[in-house]
Amino acid sequence: MLLQLHEPGESPAPHESERGHAVGIDLGTTNSVVAVARDGETEVLRDADGKGLIPSVVYYGDDGEVVVGQDARRMLLEYPDRVVSSVKRLMGRGTEDLKTLAGTLPFKLDVAADGGMVRLSVAGRTLTPVEVSADILRAVKARAEAAQGKTVDRAVVTVPAYFDDGARTATKDAARLAGLDVLRLVNEPTAAALAYGLDNAAEGIYVVYDLGGGTFDVSILRMEKGVFQVKATGGDAALGGDDIDHAIAERFLAERVKEHGEETITEGEAKQALAAARVAKECLSGRKDGEWVIEVDAKPSRHALTRDELEALSTPLVDRTISICRAVIEDSGIDTDDIKGVVLVGGSTRMPLVRRKVKEIFGRDPLSDINPDEVVAVGAALQAEALTVGSDTLLLDVTPLSLGIETMGGIVEKVIPRNTPIPVAMAQEFTTYQDGQTAMAIHVLQGEREMVDQCRSLARFVLRGIPNMAAGAARIRVTFTVDADGLLTVSASEATTGVEQQVAVKPSYGLTEDEMATMLRDSLVHAKDDMANRLFAETAVEARRSVLAVQAALNVDSDLLSETERQDIDSAIERVDQAIASNDRDAVTAATEGLEAATKTFAERRMDRGIRAALAGMAVDKLDDALGE
Repeated sequence: MLLQLHEPGESPAPHESERGHAVGIDLGTTNSVVAVARDGETEVLRDADGKGLIPSVVYYGDDGEVVVGQDARRMLLEYPDRVVSSVKRLMGRGTEDLKTLAGTLPFKLDVAADGGMVRLSVAGRTLTPVEVSADILRAVKARAEAAQGKTVDRAVVTVPAYFDDGARTATKDAARLAGLDVLRLVNEPTAAALAYGLDNAAEGIYVVYDLGGGTFDVSILRMEKGVFQVKATGGDAALGGDDIDHAIAERFLAERVKEHGEETITEGEAKQALAAARVAKECLSGRKDGEWVIEVDAKPSRHALTRDELEALSTPLVDRTISICRAVIEDSGIDTDDIKGVVLVGGSTRMPLVRRKVKEIFGRDPLSDINPDEVVAVGAALQAEALTVGSDTLLLDVTPLSLGIETMGGIVEKVIPRNTPIPVAMAQEFTTYQDGQTAMAIHVLQGEREMVDQCRSLARFVLRGIPNMAAGAARIRVTFTVDADGLLTVSASEATTGVEQQVAVKPSYGLTEDEMATMLRDSLVHAKDDMANRLFAETAVEARRSVLAVQAALNVDSDLLSETERQDIDSAIERVDQAIASNDRDAVTAATEGLEAATKTFAERRMDRGIRAALAGMAVDKLDDALGE
């Protein structure tokens, strides 16, 4: 008889036969994607409409209602204060980082008073970026489970190569909250190269240029006989397609202010402008010009934009990515003539301007035979299969930034230089500064600058028990260990006594273990209620959609109704609104069915009017042809 053991208070893990394949997840700023690999064959998991992208957008309603994806994006225009997008830009961010992001985020911030993690103010509640990301990952997990018909609790999750330790830790925390065991964090460019290399049996030196919604990364890799070795990486965790959207939106809003004479821009106008800007950017990748409308409070404004104007707005941002590329080429020590191919990742790489600039610096047309929106998730899925089933592929990633400690005078002594292959452990010896010094403060830092105030602080701890010795006599060995996820552990020991202190680096603005435990416990305790809330939210979304469709039809064809019929429809709409407010799913379903019944005759009359309009003035012989007689 076999017994399944688990910790007190924990739910037992599902039996292996009940578990779906481990998945690969690209948790993106704009969109997220989930994929699975079986016997080396990959599949992007799609919804009923065949769409692989899950918009990384979350709507927060009343009484715990949470909606993720396309439905949340639709609610952006009607409920701008309840929708969060681009939250990835805040992962691992502390309050000190806010000044670098001022004016670039489409939501309100509620800064923690203690200088810790940034928090968002959404619909009267306060949320951390980790919690919002966990809601996105729950939706991704739900899609994977629906596609496989089994529980999915293991994943490889990708992160920007330039994500620091805090952002990586925050990503792992979000996955834990969503009920996912992270097998490994993989850098997005590395995942893309893995997908491309295995699909094409590519060997040699390749560049991955990844311009996503909120981050930019570039990596140079050597692929040879199943070994993927990152030679150098660089990027900017606060530079992406969102910044291009903001540049367009600022232009649109300036035009709107001029047209309507407004003194201030509302949150709704700002979010609509961003939505219009994103559509304009995407459209102008395929055509030369266009016009877009922003309408808030029944005040429309029209905004024309050409591709040349878009490129003028975008060039300063794209040029920043090219400067980073030049630095990474120099770091890698390679010659551009040795590069066999350039792989593009991220939706913003569809812009003609980006492709021209990439061709100019690397001297060749970029490869575009893999969907840039899905390639990262595909690579993550392949790595997930390798870690659970086995693979002949060896993945060697690198640290994106140098790691070190503070020494006297506020100087940073680097222990692990950037672009060091991981996993890795490195150590250096230090000594005391004063006679009789019995303790040493260890301040762990990340960055390339020489002074402490120019680098990011990761952690502080104190090594105590140093023997009472003359200054410079003690030997303190500090060891930095970076695991395959790029997460850091630091230990310090004194050679004479053997006294040792160790810390798993978790930035001060990360979630504490108590906070994580509370969130995990709450997710288990309220699992049934959470599912009920989700089902109600889905029903309410469909009901609201029906109401909006009816209201739009009334605006056009209300003359088809008698006064009594119009009153009946208005009453049916009111009953739907009341049912939604009651939080009763059955009531919402009944009210929606009542609305459909009340509008049936109206719909038939609208169809008759449409047919008459289409056939007006058509000769009988033409009518016969149209009807196929």
